[in-house]
Amino acid sequence: MTTQRVLELNGVSVHRGGQVILGPIDFSIAEGERWVVLGPNGAGKSTLLQILATRIFPTSGRVLVLEKEMGKIDLFELRNRIGICGSLISEDIPYDEKVRDVVLTAAYAILGRWNEAYDLWDESRAVALLTTFGVRDLAERIYGTLSDGEKKRVQISRALMADPELLLLDEPTAGLDLGGREDLLKRFSIFASDATAPASILVTHHIEEIPAGTTHALILKGGTIAVSGPIDQVITSEHMSAVFELPMEVRHEGFRFFARAL
Repeated sequence: MTTQRVLELNGVSVHRGGQVILGPIDFSIAEGERWVVLGPNGAGKSTLLQILATRIFPTSGRVLVLEKEMGKIDLFELRNRIGICGSLISEDIPYDEKVRDVVLTAAYAILGRWNEAYDLWDESRAVALLTTFGVRDLAERIYGTLSDGEKKRVQISRALMADPELLLLDEPTAGLDLGGREDLLKRFSIFASDATAPASILVTHHIEEIPAGTTHALILKGGTIAVSGPIDQVITSEHMSAVFELPMEVRHEGFRFFARAL
């Protein structure tokens, strides 16, 4: 049985102001894989994520998302199949919306509730996702009154509402205190361990924020891929020291990674 490619990038580059800020890169992920993308500031992580979220087109190259080629498909239809959590969407969520409605409206891939009709299944799924990520008791709260950690949990719940085939997470634990970070990573790891969970790509600056269950890693440097592959072969002292140009030791304890400068 052939495993379906969820993403495939061939010769992809992005140019801005006469400068190449990403690429050329070749990259693909398959069903069931959980990727993390790392790299120094300015490495191209955000640009890559914007392409994968179909928010920008590459200057050159070919991008297939869920076997549909960008430029040859209605992007609105494609976006219904992609769950997004992070800066790509957070600033657009209405601050005066109830938390429950922030999650519910993802069923129609919209932001801000209007006159849509939601059935019992929609209501039940929204509550179940809020429960999974520990914020069920906030369902009637106004989104703008939540803490950063609570907002991140609501955003992940929203990202999963439409049962996406691809989940993109942009620094989901950034800004959280230690307890909030560890609790969210634990909840996400439990969710991702489900065989029916979507393929995912998580962008982060810190290897300590890689959740257990992550299968592959990609490290960017200077807009190109420095190394990629199975996570145990990529997140190593040698690779991290070379990419960040600082001698460091990487430890792997259980299913988590930790680093310190030497």
